[in-house]
Amino acid sequence: MIYAIVLAVVVGTLCLVTAIKTFSVKNQADFLVAGRKLPWPVLVFTLLSSWIGAGSLFAGGENAYKNGFAALWQPAGGWAGLIVIALIAGRARRFAQFTVPDLLETRYNAAARVMGTIAIVISYTVITSYQFKGGGDILHLIFPDSISRNQGMCIIAAFVILFTAAAGMASIAYLDLVIGALVTTIVIVAIPLLLSKAGGWDHVTANLPPSHFQVLGNLTLLQALGLMIPTMLLLVGNQGMYQKFFSARSERDAKFAVYGWIVGTLLLETLLITMAVIGSSEFKTDHPREIIPISAFQGLPSLVGAILLGGIFAKVISTANNYLFSPATNLIHDVYGRFINPHASERRKLVMSRVIVLLLGAFALLQATRFESVLKAALYAYTIYGAAVTPVVMAVFFWKRTTTSAAITSIVLGTVVTIGWNLAGYELDAVYPALAASVLSLILISFLTPPPAPEKWKPFFES
Repeated sequence: MIYAIVLAVVVGTLCLVTAIKTFSVKNQADFLVAGRKLPWPVLVFTLLSSWIGAGSLFAGGENAYKNGFAALWQPAGGWAGLIVIALIAGRARRFAQFTVPDLLETRYNAAARVMGTIAIVISYTVITSYQFKGGGDILHLIFPDSISRNQGMCIIAAFVILFTAAAGMASIAYLDLVIGALVTTIVIVAIPLLLSKAGGWDHVTANLPPSHFQVLGNLTLLQALGLMIPTMLLLVGNQGMYQKFFSARSERDAKFAVYGWIVGTLLLETLLITMAVIGSSEFKTDHPREIIPISAFQGLPSLVGAILLGGIFAKVISTANNYLFSPATNLIHDVYGRFINPHASERRKLVMSRVIVLLLGAFALLQATRFESVLKAALYAYTIYGAAVTPVVMAVFFWKRTTTSAAITSIVLGTVVTIGWNLAGYELDAVYPALAASVLSLILISFLTPPPAPEKWKPFFES
């Protein structure tokens, strides 16, 4: 009963904040970037919540269940990426647009905008799809006799789609503040309680293979890097992150938010992997992706477990909102507003934004029915984005010599090689051939074509 009550409180809070923020949305800037008014404490938690969702809670849990602490290779990619982010957060806020394709058109051309949009829509709807799947798992765990996993997935999808369509970035950011603080606090409390339930650390190590406590575990170095590199590439080119920077109140707020994000990510992702490892020593399941929710449900006192499960549920919804909202922003701003109806009124754009959210949400739900492993889906989505979009975004800030032809070729090859490699079912992780094709084409074609005019790169290098 306590689980149902906590879940009802979480859903009620989400609905209340959404309703309040919906009335504050008056124009496109309010919907897409919260009117550019977010202070750094809000940014810290919205960055943390949008980054740590089903990818960490379910894919990370699945990885830890199978490989132990070697699963930390996956979040380690994000930690490495944060070093790069710290260098460009202020410059990203100074640019102050709406989307990553805004960057691509300003630095390259309209074709780069369109190619970038296609890659983002593909990867982000996959990420949204496994948030739906993770949320459905939680509902089934709490209500096993009345809600199946697929029914739960559809319920979550409907809620997320309507919630995202209502208020845009403003509601997402302020909900993330509450959700991020709640989950971080309750996980810190839960770890010693779960460890006690498992019989202490000696009992945990005795119940698991020694490889679960080794740096690589059962992974080869190539496999470990195959977890790390896609995660790093997604983070440093992540459109959702840039939208948060564009939403910042100032350059100073954007920079401070990154420092807080670094601390929060290191702490929370390490704790989540630790929780999954402890839980895997105590509980066995045919659905490894569920080990963290199972540990909360069966291994903690009812109130603590209910709050943690409610926080996980809210985090999945928050991440789904972010990754559904982001490609919707692309289609309304980068395609509809740029090419189809450039003179549309603010009201018309808001209506179309909400229609596009509904359509993309339905597409993401369809994809969620096509896979079982959240870990594999996560790495596929990360690789598409990381190979297709991240190299050309990094070139915007770090390489003046990059040319338009090189950028477009890089985006196309990164996308096509990733999709083709996965369809072929090769054992080697797709990130290696996809990233090689993307980066090599970016470098070689840039040197084989005339350099860009200074006005193309100056806005991103001026202090």
